Amino acid sequence: MARTIDQQIAEAQARLSRLKERQKASETRRKIIVGSVVISNALKEPEKARALAALLRRAVTREVDAKELTGLLGELDTVAEKAALRPQGAGGEGRS
Repeated sequence: MARTIDQQIAEAQARLSRLKERQKASETRRKIIVGSVVISNALKEPEKARALAALLRRAVTREVDAKELTGLLGELDTVAEKAALRPQGAGGEGRS
């Protein structure tokens, strides 16, 4: 039995909708992976911690989002402060 043009259009639209959902899921996974790598790296390196905290404070403007980041910003600040308190030449590069 032959499909009508309307049926073919409906099927094509449904297929397009599924592809868009897959694309969005892929983009979300990519953001999660990149975010995880960036955060993990920043929590190990004081300069990156300082830079990421500054970027987040500058770029995140919605109050609900800022509240969600409170704990992370505290962790980043702690990493950055530990480096500032460490004497030069004591296991770090220090500042010149």
